[in-house]
Amino acid sequence: MTHPPTSSTAPPGAGAALPVPAPRTTPAPQPAPRRSAFVEGADRLRAAATTEPGRLRLIGAVLAALIVAFGAVTAWQMSDRAAAADDVLHRSQPLSSSAADIYRSLADANTAASSGFLAGGQETAASRTTYEQDIRNAAEGLVNAAANSEPGSPSEAAVAKLNRLLPEYKGLVERARVYNRQGYPVGGAYLRYANDKMQHEMLPAAQQLYTKENARLASDYSDATPYPWAAIALGLLALAALAWAQLRHYRRTNRVLNHGLVAASAATVVTLLWLVVGHSIARAGLDDSYDHGVRSLNVLQDARIASLKARGNENLSLVARGAETVKVGDQTYDTYYYDFDKDMDALGKGLARAAALADDPGGRKPVVAAQGNMKVWKERHADARHSDEDGDYAAALAKVIGPKDATGECFDSVDANLKTALDHEQREFQQQATDGRDAMSGLPIGTAMLGVAAAAGALSGIGRRLSEYR
Repeated sequence: MTHPPTSSTAPPGAGAALPVPAPRTTPAPQPAPRRSAFVEGADRLRAAATTEPGRLRLIGAVLAALIVAFGAVTAWQMSDRAAAADDVLHRSQPLSSSAADIYRSLADANTAASSGFLAGGQETAASRTTYEQDIRNAAEGLVNAAANSEPGSPSEAAVAKLNRLLPEYKGLVERARVYNRQGYPVGGAYLRYANDKMQHEMLPAAQQLYTKENARLASDYSDATPYPWAAIALGLLALAALAWAQLRHYRRTNRVLNHGLVAASAATVVTLLWLVVGHSIARAGLDDSYDHGVRSLNVLQDARIASLKARGNENLSLVARGAETVKVGDQTYDTYYYDFDKDMDALGKGLARAAALADDPGGRKPVVAAQGNMKVWKERHADARHSDEDGDYAAALAKVIGPKDATGECFDSVDANLKTALDHEQREFQQQATDGRDAMSGLPIGTAMLGVAAAAGALSGIGRRLSEYR
């Protein structure tokens, strides 16, 4: 069946699909960025601070933090200073003395070797024993120094050098003895070679070791004696905060005392006083141990070394018999006599300084006696030198190593008096350094415990006030 045509006319493009517009959508709201925990905490604190209980909690937290920080910093600083004071007493000063003993033992061995050489076939058993004992002492001191030297340090290098040179020196001395007993002049050359090794290689290395150990001792003193300013400042700040909290409590409640805050303040005051007074006493003791102990010990050690070197050069002047000379300006001098004069000058200056530093008769008396011995020594030496220059070698030898009225007697007296003075000053050091260390011994633990007690008192006082709002 055919449908009739319609009368309407179709528009152009009839039959094409028309585009359908997309529906409009409203974008979903974005969530607000999440705030950090710090910001949220700050907001909560601000909200809490608007109420009196919140303010009290904040005040209690700040007081407790200040007091705990004061106790912790005090314990930390005083622990460091107490450890440094203990190092002064038991480590660095003994090591410094040990390094000085190594130097002295080497110089004394050199002196004993030259004295035994001059005696020739009549070398005494005492002289030989002294030499062997000095070598053993030096070797033992080097073992101790090696055990306490830091790897790669200059001290370790100096110890290694001395350990290498000591057997070489002993070998040269033994050869000198053998040839000397057989009457060969080459023995003197070997002894002079041994002395050169000692003077130009071994003693400078020993001096370097001594200098480094003294530097370590000075470092320990500088760590032990400074005032703990950080702890003192925190203590004053904690006291100021506690005073402000109590004043605020009084203004708001008209109550004069808060038992917890008063207890915290008392504990803080005791801690601060203990810190200041205890450290001041310790500092005074350590300063005295340095001024009247270490300084005197260093000067006396130097004087003793100068006397040993002078005696060695005096002996070697007779061994060399003018074979070695030194030119100073237009004048030519026997090397060993010239060095002897320099060493005696150093000895005189050292004894003068030691007498000035001695602060009691026990320390001054042996030094004054040593000065008198040195004066006689110089007079006898001048007489022996005059005999040597006149060609009377036998008379010069008797005046140097003879059994009576020889310079050797004077040297022995100088050395004995210096040893007495050193022993006295060592005891002085031990006593004063021990007093200084003991004044700090209870501070780290005691102040930490008082700090905890003060913090507990502050929290208790604030807690009592908070309980009124419940």
